[in-house]
Amino acid sequence: MSTDELKRLPRYAGLRPGDALRTNEYGHKRHVAGQSLSDEQLIRVMVDHPEVIQRPIVVRGDKAVLARPVEKLEELGIK
Repeated sequence: MSTDELKRLPRYAGLRPGDALRTNEYGHKRHVAGQSLSDEQLIRVMVDHPEVIQRPIVVRGDKAVLARPVEKLEELGIK
């Protein structure tokens, strides 16, 4: 994903970049944990290490949800 895409996705989902991170991933422990990173820095980590991004992220129009649990898809009108 590009930097621009990663800036939009959390905003579409009503999240900050840090809310879309997988905190149990090795990449998170290595590149994020214990640091005070800005949103811009977190997005850079997400671009460089996509394994730290929560998934699946489902986008419909200008809205998105982290689809875990799958019932979250209902927020996008998907059943």
